[in-house]
Parts: sequence; C-alpha cells; structure tokens
Amino acid sequence: MMSASLGDPLRVVAIADADSFVKWSASLLDAVPGIRRHLLIVRTPLTVSPAQQRSALAGTSFADAGVTRVGFDELDGWLGGHRPDVVVLAGRGPFVRLAARRIDRMRRRPVVVSGLPGMSIPAQRGALEYRRESDLLVLHSHREERAFAELGRQIGVTMPTALATLPFARPIAIESTRADASARVSAQVRAGARGHSTGRIAVAERPAPRPSGTDLVFAAQALVPAERQERAHLARLLRQAAEADPTRRVVVKLRSRPGEAETHLERDAYADLLGARPANLVFSHQPMAAALENAEGLVTVSSTAIVEAIARDIPVIALDVFGVSKPLLNTVFVGSGLLGGAEEVVGRRFRHPHPQWLRDNYFHSDAESTWWAQVEQLVALRREGRLRAKPVPVGRGGALHAAWHRASVLGAEDRTLTGRVALGIGSPLVRGIVALRRSRGRAGADTWADAGTDYTLEPTPHRDPIRR
Repeated sequence: MMSASLGDPLRVVAIADADSFVKWSASLLDAVPGIRRHLLIVRTPLTVSPAQQRSALAGTSFADAGVTRVGFDELDGWLGGHRPDVVVLAGRGPFVRLAARRIDRMRRRPVVVSGLPGMSIPAQRGALEYRRESDLLVLHSHREERAFAELGRQIGVTMPTALATLPFARPIAIESTRADASARVSAQVRAGARGHSTGRIAVAERPAPRPSGTDLVFAAQALVPAERQERAHLARLLRQAAEADPTRRVVVKLRSRPGEAETHLERDAYADLLGARPANLVFSHQPMAAALENAEGLVTVSSTAIVEAIARDIPVIALDVFGVSKPLLNTVFVGSGLLGGAEEVVGRRFRHPHPQWLRDNYFHSDAESTWWAQVEQLVALRREGRLRAKPVPVGRGGALHAAWHRASVLGAEDRTLTGRVALGIGSPLVRGIVALRRSRGRAGADTWADAGTDYTLEPTPHRDPIRR
C-alpha cells in the first residue's frame, strides 16, 4: 500500500526499449496498487514492434493505455513535463546508463530504479556496473541477492538491492480452465520453508487452474546454446519428440518474427533450422502465458519461462544435453530436480521442482518482496533532501566516448556527426579490447568456467552486441 506520508498517488514511469524489458517493467508496475503508471518505449534498434508490444503487455493494464513511444531526444521534454516521482530504467546496461544521463539533467530528480527481466544467475559484472548509479536494483530471488552482493564486494560496488516477485510467475486467470486448481506449488513452497516466516505466497499460492494440456512447449532462447551445431541438435530433438507422438503438438515458442529485434542477438534461428518439419511441430508467437494454456510441459535450456510454468503447476524439463555451466545460464537449476536430457524430452517425462529449491529461487513469500516499500522510503528521503543523487560520471575518453556510447545504443536514431565519427574510431578499438579480454579467459574461481559460484568477474562469452 502507498505510504500515507507520501500524499497523492506516486507518478511512476518505466523507460524501456527491448521486448523482455518492456514485458518485465510493465508487469512489475502493474502489480503495484495506488500509483499513476506510464510506460515510455524508446526507439532504438532493439525496440519492440507493435506486435511484440501487444504480446509483451498482454494481461497488464498497459495493454489498453498508458504507453507512449518516443525518440530518445524527446525524453527530456516528457520527463520535465510529467515530473515522475519514480523512474524504472528497463533495458540492457548501456541503454540504462544512457537514459540515466538524461535523468541527471532533471531539476527535480526522481528515484531511479533498475533491474533485470528474468533469472539472473550468474550475476554478471556488466549488469551491476551499468546500473550502479540507480538508487535501487530490483532482484527476484534470495540467491540473486547473495550473488550480486558478493559480486559487488569483489569489484568494490556498493548498491542497494531489493527483492521483488518475478512478475511473470504470477498466475493469471484463464477463463477456459477447470475450476479445481491444484495447490502443488504452494504446498512445495511451504514444505521447503520450514523454519522460515511463511507469508502468503505471491507467486504460487493459487496456481491458475488449467486444463490437462497436450502441447510440449519449447521456449527458444537467442543466447543459448550459442553454437550452430548445438542449435541444430536441439532442432533434431524437437523433430524426434514430434515424430514420437504425431497426435500431440510440439510448439516452438519464438520471441520475434522475421524483421523484428529481440533483447539479445539470435544467430541460427529455429525457424531456419526447422524448415522441413512434421505437421505437429509448429511455431508460436503468442505471449508465453497463452502458449502455456495448452501445455503438457515446458522444455528449455534456461529460459525464465520455467518459472512461469512452475507457477502454473506445469511440469518442465531444463535441458542438460550440453552440460550444466555458467555460459549455458543453467547452473541455477542444480539441485532443482528439473534437469533432464533427450530421452526425457522425447518421452515427455516432465518434472516438478524439489521443495527445498523453490524458496531460494524465485518462490519466496510475498512478505519478503519489499521492493516497493523500499521505493516509497527512497521517495520520502528524496523529498526531504536526504537521498544523495548518483550522477553518471564522465567516462574515460570524455566527449568522444559519450558520443560512441550514444550512437552504439541508438543506432540509426542517432543522427549526430560526432556519433558517426566516434563509431568509426571507437568500434574497432572496442572490438579489439573485448577480444583481448576474452582471449585471457581464466579457468579459476569467479570465472565463467567456475560453476561453483553464482557470479562472474569476466566479460560475457556470448556474442551479443547492442549494436545491430
């Protein structure tokens, strides 16, 4: 509830561009009662298409109103005219830092919140460093809180964090479903939380009732697996699953259509790898919630869709056919009971998570989700003049670096001469630096090769440039 001392409803705006961040920020704010919410979608090379926007906002109040598309240079005027109390910066790290520079210009500075749109294990150095000027970092599990706290200690970044319920994990009402909902997840969470305070389970107290589905839903990911031969292997596996039972569908849930962008750069798309396929192997661009309505089970390497399925009492398989490692983003599933291989997929032997895993990984009680209460406290402090502003410092390279940063994030939306010059000079240099850092990759503790920690100090091994 809104703190009485804050008076009128707080004005809260999310600033986003890419599909997963639009979905996350809209769902996050939609769950907060008593606020005046708005979503600004900024034009960048990653910006959602109208169709992606409809999918991302489905089931939220933003599906009908409260959304404005703007150019980056229109942010100053919009923010100055609407004077929000809270801004949620929802984008990849470079986008967040670029938008934060615009907030630095505001005479009446809002509270700045940022976060990541899904499961964030391992905690990555860039994810924290790009958001270090935020007043609060939203995380979604106790495990993530520990991982980012340790990462911060390792790199000397102290940043307040707050726990929220992963918004995609909240069950939604589905009219076509049966009335007798299962309470499996609720019981598992309670069983796994012995000795802890047990508030109402926000994500799983009452899983949405659903029919007995028949679809095997595969949640495709752009980043993992990364190699073409591995993605081709998964394509063959999906064919095998479809051929094993022609009476039931295998649904490949995709994030984008040809010509649309995603948060991460996809190479070797499944739509290309599955050109010839059985009739019961189909593609879907529906919202994940809609795709899960008819699901018998969900399969993925490490998509956050697993959490969405668990909250609806839909069994899953977290694929371990290529092993379990940080680069595959699937170490979070160690000890969950969800890992499985090709035989399990073809045989549709889905599974539910171990109770002990749930509470530490995204299924905490809502009493522990205190992010909004912390935001209200920060708003009160800012109004009293007791919350220090955290402006983005001038980067090494000064104006040239700033121009390169802006042009890299905005792409064709940046029409400045300095941006073109900076890209011409800076891009080859940056590629060289990144290649050098990756070539020095270590195999010891705190690295991508170390599966024993939940964070990494090395640059990402994924080829995922923000420039497209």
